[in-house]
Amino acid sequence: MSNVVIVGSQWGDEGKGKIVDLLASRTDMVVRFQGGNNAGHTLVVNGEQTICHLIPSGILHGDKMCMIGNGVVVDPEVLLGEMKHLVEKGLVINPDNLCLSEKAHLIMPYHRAVDLARETAKGEDKIGTTGRGIGPCYEDKAGRRGIRAIDLLEPDVLDEKIRENLKEKNFLLTNFFNADPLEYQPLFDKCLEMAEDLKSYIKNISFEIDNGVKAGKKILFEGAQGTHLDIDHGTYPFVTSSNPVSGGACAGTGVGPDKLHHILGIMKAYTTRVGSGPFPTDLEDDSGRYIQEKGAEFGATTGRRRRCGWLDLVMMRDSIRYNGLTSISMTKLDVLTGLKTVKVCVAYECEGERIQSMPASLNKLAKCIPVYEELPGWQEDITSARSLDNLPLNARDYIKRIEQLTGVSLSIVSVGPMRDQTIEIIDPF
Repeated sequence: MSNVVIVGSQWGDEGKGKIVDLLASRTDMVVRFQGGNNAGHTLVVNGEQTICHLIPSGILHGDKMCMIGNGVVVDPEVLLGEMKHLVEKGLVINPDNLCLSEKAHLIMPYHRAVDLARETAKGEDKIGTTGRGIGPCYEDKAGRRGIRAIDLLEPDVLDEKIRENLKEKNFLLTNFFNADPLEYQPLFDKCLEMAEDLKSYIKNISFEIDNGVKAGKKILFEGAQGTHLDIDHGTYPFVTSSNPVSGGACAGTGVGPDKLHHILGIMKAYTTRVGSGPFPTDLEDDSGRYIQEKGAEFGATTGRRRRCGWLDLVMMRDSIRYNGLTSISMTKLDVLTGLKTVKVCVAYECEGERIQSMPASLNKLAKCIPVYEELPGWQEDITSARSLDNLPLNARDYIKRIEQLTGVSLSIVSVGPMRDQTIEIIDPF
C-alpha cells in the first residue's frame, strides 16, 4: 500500500492535472487538499479537453472516490456548475464518487465583491489575484467568522452568520471601496437552494479517508497552485492564501503524516509565472517567446499569459526541502525541442555573493542574477517517446543533469499533452 501526494514545485501551472489523471487509474481515492477555484487543471483525454477547478481530476475515472478536503475554500455556485458541466459531458457525478468536507469553508458573494474591489483599489500595485474571493474567504476562516459546508445543513446558523458577515462586508464595500452593498435575502435564499443540491455530498472527509487507509486503499492527495505560491514559503505577498506544500495535505484533509508515503513534485522543464512578483529567470527575448508560444502558456482559469523563463534549480532545491520530495515529474519537455541550447539556473549572484536559496526579501530577490549552466538542445520530435531510450541523447543528458543538480530522481517525464505521451520511470505507488 502507498499513498501519494502531488504538489506543484514552482509557481503553479506545472501540469499537475495530467499527472493526477495518469496516476488516478491506479488509486481508489483522489483528495484535493487546499486552494479554491483559482486553480485550473487542464486534462486532455481522447483528444478532448476538460478543465477542473474544484473537483479532483480523478473524476474522469468513474470508479474513484473524489474528495474535496477541509483545506479547500469552495464556492458552492462554482462547484455545482462544474458538476453540471461534467454531467453534460457524460460523466456520472453522485455521492458515491464525490464528496465535500463538512469543514470546508465556503466562498460567499461578498468575498468575491471585496476581492475585486480591493484589487481595483490597488491600481498598479495589484498583486494579481483572480478576483474569485479566495483570499477574503481564507481571511474569514482565520478570523473565525467563516461559513462552512456544515452550516448549509443548519439554516439558523447560516442565517446568523450571513447577517453578521454582511454588516462588516457592506460597511467595507460602501465606506472604504465606494462599491455597492449586497442584499441579505437573495443571498440567503440562494444558499438554501444550493444546500438542497449539496447536502448529500457533505461528509466527514477525515473519517472517510481513515476508513480507506484501514481497508488498504490507495489514496492520491492533490494540491493546487505551487510551492512558491505558498502563503508561508512563497514569494510573499505575491502568493496564494493557503499552503500548497506537502504538509498541507495533512492539515487540509485531516490525516496524519504517517499516511503520506511518496511526495511527488511536479516541475516543468522550464519555469513559468502568472501575474506579478519576482522571477529571476524571466525571459523577455526570442527564447522566452518561443517557449510561451510552443507551450501555449496561458492560464487555464484566467487566460492570462504566463511569463516564461529557464528552469530555476535554486527554487527547485527550496521546493525539495519544503516538501520532502521523493521524486520529480517533469512536464512539457517537448516544448524545449527546437532550441539550439537550453539553460539551467544553478545559483544566484546578488551584490557579489553567490547564493543557493531564494531570499525572503523581495528587494534582494529582485537584485538576484541567475547563474546559468548551458546545455546543448535537440531538434528531434520527442512526443512519441515512451522510454528514456527513445529520447535523443541531448534530452537524456538534460534529464540526467537535473537529477545530478537536485539529488532527486525523476519518476515521470511528460512529452506531450495527451495521457499516453508520457515516459514512466518509477511508479510512485
